[in-house]
Amino acid sequence: MNSASRDPQVVVEVLSEALPYIQQFSGKTVVVKYGGNAMTEDTLINSFARDIVLMKEVGINPVVVHGGGPQIGSLLEKLNIESRFVNGMRVTDSQTMDVVEMVLGGLVNKSIVNLINQSGGKAIGLTGKDGAQIRARQLKVEHQSPEMTAPEIIDIGHVGEVESISTDLIEMLAARDFIPVIAPIGVDDEGHSYNINADLVAGKLAEALNAEKLMLLTNVAGLMNAEGEVLTGLSTLQVDTLIADGTIYGGMLPKIRCALDAVKNGVNSAHIIDGRVPHAVLLEIFTNAGVGTLITDAS
Repeated sequence: MNSASRDPQVVVEVLSEALPYIQQFSGKTVVVKYGGNAMTEDTLINSFARDIVLMKEVGINPVVVHGGGPQIGSLLEKLNIESRFVNGMRVTDSQTMDVVEMVLGGLVNKSIVNLINQSGGKAIGLTGKDGAQIRARQLKVEHQSPEMTAPEIIDIGHVGEVESISTDLIEMLAARDFIPVIAPIGVDDEGHSYNINADLVAGKLAEALNAEKLMLLTNVAGLMNAEGEVLTGLSTLQVDTLIADGTIYGGMLPKIRCALDAVKNGVNSAHIIDGRVPHAVLLEIFTNAGVGTLITDAS
C-alpha cells in the first residue's frame, strides 16, 4: 500500500492504539533474537531494521542478538569443510570455529549493523568476546542408547553454554543511544572461543539486563496446541504443563525452555513471534492482537 492509498483514519487509529504501549515501555530494555526468514528475505530484513530503529526513537532500548547457522553452513560448504551435527548442534573444531567467528562476528554482524544504521539508527556490533561480556564453558553433550549402562560424553568441540554475562558495556552503549548488536560467541578463562546458541544467549542476556521483554523470532506462527491453533497467551505454569504432556516437543522445545527460564528469572514477558510477518516486532509490542505467543509469570 502506498502513502496515497492509506486511509488517514486508519493511520490515526494505529497510532492511538500504540500510544499506551509506548508510554508503558519507554525506558525499558527489550532483547530481540533475530534469525530465520527474517534474516534472509529482503523485505523482512528491511522491516526488521526499521522496527529496531523506531523502538529506539520512542524511548525503548532494543538489544539485538543474532544467529547465522545457514550462513555458516554455506561458507563451510564453499571451503569444502564438512558439517557434522550431534543432537542438532554443529560439531565445531578449531577450523570450523574460525569460520563461525568470521561469519557471525564479521559478515552477519556487520550486515545487521549497517542495515540499522541505514535506517537511521546508531548500531554497534559486538561479540561476547568484546569486553569479555559472555563467559562461556564447553557444552557437555550426553548420549545413551538402550544397551548402554551409562551415558557417554560426546566432544563437539567449540560449542558452549553461558557461564556468566557482564552487562556493563551494553548498558553504557544503550545509555548513549547506541543499539548493541551481539553475535553469540563467548570466551572462557583461557581465551578459547565458543559458539553458543543464539536463543540461549538472548535469554541469559535478557535475565542479566533485567529486561522488560525477550522476543524470539521464529519461522512458525507461534506456539501451537494439538489442533494447530496458535496459543497467544500462556503462563509459565501452562507452558510447563504443555511440555509435560508432549504438546511442546522437538525443535521448539529448546526455544520454549529458553523463554520459560527467562520469565522465571525476572524477565517480565517472553514472546515467540512469527518472523515471517513484516514488522513482526512492532506488531507484537504495539498492537493488541500481536503476532505470536506471549509467556508471562502470571498465575
